[in-house]
Amino acid sequence: AWKVMLSTAEIRPQSGDDGYGWEGEAWYGGDEHRLVLKSSGEGVLGGDLHSSEVQALYSRPIGPYFDWQVGVRHDFEPGPSRTYATLGFEGVAPYWFELEGAAFLSEKGDLSARLEGSYDFRLTQKLILEPRAELSLAAQKVRELGIGSGVTDAEVGLRLRYEFRREFGPYIGVMHERKFGETADLAREAGEDRDSTTFVVGVRAWF
Repeated sequence: AWKVMLSTAEIRPQSGDDGYGWEGEAWYGGDEHRLVLKSSGEGVLGGDLHSSEVQALYSRPIGPYFDWQVGVRHDFEPGPSRTYATLGFEGVAPYWFELEGAAFLSEKGDLSARLEGSYDFRLTQKLILEPRAELSLAAQKVRELGIGSGVTDAEVGLRLRYEFRREFGPYIGVMHERKFGETADLAREAGEDRDSTTFVVGVRAWF
């Protein structure tokens, strides 16, 4: 069995150049053993790719609702190209909150982690309000990556989706990103904003 899930594929209209972003995964296998590919990134329409990563993971259940995952992650240019050993989990918490978390150890010894969560509020049979949140942490300061130690950044979003079919639903929404601590200081030194709020329009699909 196999499945491809595009969680977000969106345009982010801005006062300057419009941005875009995506996050999705594909898997192949059965209930006990799966191979999983995850991809995410963002950039500017008609311009530069800001960030892009791919994870290749082996997944196995640790209970009725969660899987543990182990493998590698690779970050592509234009940022510093890095490869990470990856250990994480993915599943559904009580009350059907979708949770995903992972720890990453780079070939340079940098340790970081990421935690994501989302929930579908069904307003009607087809209209769904989805809050999403992501929190990133790092064990040490890595200046070339623009991150400090501790909590580095967070992202929260709210997307309103209309599902024409379960497999396809366009959405509109808003997302807010904020950097913290040393990461915010490094952003200011680089002339970047500490936080930003962006309107988004996109689609969620799976097959």
